[in-house]
Amino acid sequence: MSYNVGFISLGCPKNQVDAELMLAKIEKAGFNIVDVAYEADVVVINTCGFIEDAKKEAIDNILEMIELKNECSIQKIVVTGCLAERYKDEILKEFPEVDGVIGLGANADIVAVINAVMSDASVAEFPEKEQMPLGGDRLLTTPQHWAYLKIADGCSNCCTYCAIPSIRGGFRSRPIEEVVGEAEKLAADGTKEIIIIAQDTTRYGLDLYGELKLPELLRKLNEIDGLEWIRMLYCYPDRITDELIDTMASCEKVLHYIDLPLQHADGRVLKAMNRTGDRESLEALIDKIRAKMPDVVLRTTFITGFPGEDEEAFNNLSEFIDDIMFDRLGCFAYSAEEGTPAAEMDNQVDEEVRKHRADVIMEQQYDIFEFKQRKLIGETIKCIVEGYDSYTDSYFGRTWKDAPEIDSVVYFTGIGDYNDGDIVDVEIFDINEYDLLGEIVK
Repeated sequence: MSYNVGFISLGCPKNQVDAELMLAKIEKAGFNIVDVAYEADVVVINTCGFIEDAKKEAIDNILEMIELKNECSIQKIVVTGCLAERYKDEILKEFPEVDGVIGLGANADIVAVINAVMSDASVAEFPEKEQMPLGGDRLLTTPQHWAYLKIADGCSNCCTYCAIPSIRGGFRSRPIEEVVGEAEKLAADGTKEIIIIAQDTTRYGLDLYGELKLPELLRKLNEIDGLEWIRMLYCYPDRITDELIDTMASCEKVLHYIDLPLQHADGRVLKAMNRTGDRESLEALIDKIRAKMPDVVLRTTFITGFPGEDEEAFNNLSEFIDDIMFDRLGCFAYSAEEGTPAAEMDNQVDEEVRKHRADVIMEQQYDIFEFKQRKLIGETIKCIVEGYDSYTDSYFGRTWKDAPEIDSVVYFTGIGDYNDGDIVDVEIFDINEYDLLGEIVK
């Protein structure tokens, strides 16, 4: 029997790819995927459970679907994803209105789970998380001209603040041939930009091949006809090798854009986080990257208020940010996650102090960001068209310096008709807060 299926996916791009794999199975089974929850017979909620805010968002969505079920707008609810994997007992106990709760290892069984709950069965399946498929047919939830390409899942770094290894298991790479094959299919279907993701992108291949294989993968992806841009996220600094930097510098399709989740710069705090390096080693790495790629765009994230972060450590971080002048930066107040070593550490920092320090860093970064954006005025930059805005009578898109969904947008005008995914030269003439304004150059 065919059912109307609503699908809500929360959290990171890696979770989004998991959703796309499930959606492809749902579509192939002949179910009708609907955009509006109240039109659905069953709603699947693919949750995130990484930090407190993500858990709250997931629970809010579950409660909203329960309300629709109580109003008889929908019939059944299935919860999967990281929250289901991490808090299965709590969900089963606290939300009896939920009809199915499945762990990550049961994602491949989503069609059978939907059929079961629609037959009035209650489902609770939690096979080994390593059974979760990392590849397969996907129903893209991004525009066709760009897509995420997940090359691995899980994590083996065991940072003391992070629950990901316990939720998603150890690091598991996909074979090079499988990843390249998926990228070739995406390109054949019209994808111009692929964004490489994993919990730790730079670790790719170590578990399968006994050596780091990201440079080799990039060289193979660079040869695929139809692909224009290759972007990388989640590159851990301790595995940014000379070979990787040289590969990025020499492959014309690999964008000079590196997402380095540094988390801190003070050596004592990094050690407590179970991360390597200190301010001096990070500065040396960034100097090396910029020497090979002077136009490189550096994105990073930091955590303020980690246990033991005193004023000296925080000032060290702040000074580091001023010295490096990152192009893109996010900062988050530390969230004590149950089951992690950091949550049990002494010297916990007051929550208000954590949040205040995060606000200080973001204010500091805005000044740096505005300075860098203003330096782009007068430059001509490659941009990818993402659509047309009738209100401003202009196209909008992204420069090669900007990743989708997290970075800036550029609004630009031009004579002629352009399609989503077209790559054009845009001369920047002004900025509008975080965004750029420009005109297409023929």
